[in-house]
Amino acid sequence: MKHNGIEFDTYFKNYPDKNGFFGKYGGCYIPEELKRAMEEIAEAYRTIAKSGKFIAELRRIRKEFQGRPTPVSYLERLSAKVGGAQIYVKREDLNHTGAHKLNHCMGEALLAKYMGKKKVIGETGAGQHGVALATASAYFGLECDIYMGAVDIQKQAPNVARMKILGANVIEVTEGLQTLKEAADAAFAAYAKEYKDAIYCIGSVIGPHPFPMMVRDFQSIVGMEAREQFVEMTGELPDAVVACVGGGSNAMGMFSGFLNYPVDIYGIEPLGRGTKLGDHAASLQYGSEGIMHGFNSIMLKDENGDPAPVYSVASGLDYPSSGPEHAFLRDLGRVKYDVIDDEETLEAFYALARLEGIIPAIESSHAVAYAMKLAKEMKTGSILVNLSGRGDKDMDFIIEKYGIR
Repeated sequence: MKHNGIEFDTYFKNYPDKNGFFGKYGGCYIPEELKRAMEEIAEAYRTIAKSGKFIAELRRIRKEFQGRPTPVSYLERLSAKVGGAQIYVKREDLNHTGAHKLNHCMGEALLAKYMGKKKVIGETGAGQHGVALATASAYFGLECDIYMGAVDIQKQAPNVARMKILGANVIEVTEGLQTLKEAADAAFAAYAKEYKDAIYCIGSVIGPHPFPMMVRDFQSIVGMEAREQFVEMTGELPDAVVACVGGGSNAMGMFSGFLNYPVDIYGIEPLGRGTKLGDHAASLQYGSEGIMHGFNSIMLKDENGDPAPVYSVASGLDYPSSGPEHAFLRDLGRVKYDVIDDEETLEAFYALARLEGIIPAIESSHAVAYAMKLAKEMKTGSILVNLSGRGDKDMDFIIEKYGIR
């Protein structure tokens, strides 16, 4: 399949290039000393990614520990209520730890063991990456430091408790807005001091090369499984695929299975309270080109050109940039990026719970909400949503702030 001059049958061999660029996006904008550490990680990854032993071990972990493959579920009652296209979900909420994040955390931790590292360092917003990394660390016997903003620690208390039970050291970040961006700042600063003995396990398809590529590759299992399962269930491909986008790991995992197929693909960003800067985190919709956390992408900027304050009801989506591959796919027009606000998200959260018995993560609820809108517009056909996580972590916060609807 060819789109805007790009051959998608060879896409994953060509993107990113050897310097970590997806077109003009990506790269490795960090101090020279850290660049050497990143080159070491990239070389180790290139080696083990082709190793039959590593691949076999990862497959065994996915099957015996994570519980993969996760199923695809048909949402019969929600589809009937909405009317129009039929809605299906890829159940990453049933992956061990309750979200897609363990897919790359087990891979990153296995890489850390291969490299002889003793510690993993990570950041987290909603806590799902933190829980997954803490789980992987416990599994492989590694030390684990998780940096988390003070605001998110309050919002995501259940996941903080899980991380601590799993043996992780949860480090509260009190700078700035005290959310995901500041947590990433602090984690990166810590890694700069400990890179000889530790590896920074980035929680999304962001950061300096090779992390956008590595996380995408580890997450691609989601899209590959989903495509095969959907065809087995229905005899055909879905007409549309939908996933929420913050940094964009769950979306790139899902999209990877469909980029080379005649399927419409939608990435959904958080519009939050509205279009005013500081009221949303829709960087691909309202941002411009800029560098942060070691990579070039599309980001939301303040009047000084620095990363702007962002907001979302979903802690896992309130990041002022997006993965460089998402920026590239947006420019190509292969993926359409759109927005869903807090109110639509909450409606979808309760609709999926009440009609299907599935309590979704508030992040994933953005994608469900968009699928509900899209189903009405399409009138016929099918939509496959990546249900990237479960909503246990969100229930207390939602009830306290918004009440039971």
